[in-house]
Amino acid sequence: MRDPEIMSQVKEILAKISKLAPGHAVELRIPPFSAIQCVEGPKHTRGTPPNVVEMSAQTLFAITKQEITWRDGISDGRIAASGERSDLSELFLQLSSAE
Repeated sequence: MRDPEIMSQVKEILAKISKLAPGHAVELRIPPFSAIQCVEGPKHTRGTPPNVVEMSAQTLFAITKQEITWRDGISDGRIAASGERSDLSELFLQLSSAE
């Protein structure tokens, strides 16, 4: 079951990411709450996207608050990222500095 409060927080953060990095080159997934396409580049329309980032809601909250770094999340497996455009480290730094 999806907690409505967590879903609301996830969607709020993803909306901010969409504004900071509009586009369709990367699919950012926060299962089971939501997913968006972001970052400028080639638009993806069918099948598994070439650039995918996936993390839990707890990891999303931690990286947004700078409690963990992108590098830490990647190295310990809390963030799964594939594709040449999947490094969203700068985007999360922008997001946390905008808060």
